[in-house]
Amino acid sequence: MKKTRKIINDPVFGFLSIPDGVLFQILQHPYMQRLNRIRQLGLSFFVYPGAMHSRFLHSLGAMHLMHEAITSLCEKGVEVSDNEATASMAAILMHDIGHGPFSHVFEEAGMLPPGTNHEDISLMMMHEIRDWFAASQVASPKERGEVSAVMDMAIRIFKDEYPKHFLHQLISSQLDVDRLDYLCRDSFFCGVTEGSVASARILKMMNVKDGRLVVEAKGIYSVEKFLVARRLMYWQVYLHHTSVAAEQLLIKILTRAKQLVANGVELFCSPALGYFLNGLTEDHSRLLFHYAQLDDSDLLSAIKVWSKSKDKVLSILCESFTNRQLFKGKLIEAPLTTAEYNALCQQYALRFGVTQDEATYFFVEHISTSNTYSEKGEAIDILYKDGAVKDIAEASEMLNMETLTFKPQKRYLFHLK
Repeated sequence: MKKTRKIINDPVFGFLSIPDGVLFQILQHPYMQRLNRIRQLGLSFFVYPGAMHSRFLHSLGAMHLMHEAITSLCEKGVEVSDNEATASMAAILMHDIGHGPFSHVFEEAGMLPPGTNHEDISLMMMHEIRDWFAASQVASPKERGEVSAVMDMAIRIFKDEYPKHFLHQLISSQLDVDRLDYLCRDSFFCGVTEGSVASARILKMMNVKDGRLVVEAKGIYSVEKFLVARRLMYWQVYLHHTSVAAEQLLIKILTRAKQLVANGVELFCSPALGYFLNGLTEDHSRLLFHYAQLDDSDLLSAIKVWSKSKDKVLSILCESFTNRQLFKGKLIEAPLTTAEYNALCQQYALRFGVTQDEATYFFVEHISTSNTYSEKGEAIDILYKDGAVKDIAEASEMLNMETLTFKPQKRYLFHLK
């Protein structure tokens, strides 16, 4: 396939180069272009109005960092072939391709088939893109074969089935280019400086030892800063109580809409959204076709119309969402008692003239939790000059395993004011 060199101006990392024709063709595929219509931070714009960047932009940034990481590793004598480099960049470019509208909300609302998540759909889409390349008429049979081989390799790297495990670690681990990009990018667009990390230095300090990714000891302070920044970003941005309140409200909206459709009520929506609201009554082979048509606009347009729905519950929830009259969050120390739960049901039933079952749509209990580092996951290994390797929790003078793996929890009662 003819190679091209495209330059894209990224507000975070500057000019990004698309160095290979395969990668450019992946970017042009409708599955990738769909990510332009899905916000990276879901509903965080309710808190940080600048958080309007897309998953497409994040994917580009992660691909750029993958290129930087592989270039640095090759300079240190790590063997990575041109095809392996291209496949690794293709894998990280497509790593988020299966995300639904507003990121995880669509999944958490039970809109996908049981046992299916966005990563499963990502793999389905990767296989579709590979098959699309194989059938393409814009390249010779030899070129199509070469591209298919690269795509097969990308899928194997993504699934951690490729012999060079460190390539998968660059895509998915506790210190990968995905996290390095989204911390830098999300902090930039939100205006939250605490999330800024020294991604360039961390990538320069990466190396490979016994087939595994390590960070040279000179980079330990940058890794510590990365871990601290990650914890701060989770509580200040990703788990901000207002963002979570908006997500819980949207989940209630989708749950109510799905219930109404199950009861035979006709609701305005796009054909793609209608497929999922109908409980996947069609052949599941059609799932990918409909899913690929979904983006944030499907939900936003439906919610705007549903705010005038004849169903009182749906109209109240949608009007609240549209006008940013979100659920209010209240920290609680223990789960609601039966008496407290029933009291809330009665309160909303009287207030809106609905049944007590319908009143449950106006409040929800939720626990927010996050950990900086998982002791069960692959360790962030620090490499010393004498060849010794230590877990960051052991190597750090500032952080220890107890600090890193502590999982604070916040229990909220979210309710319509």
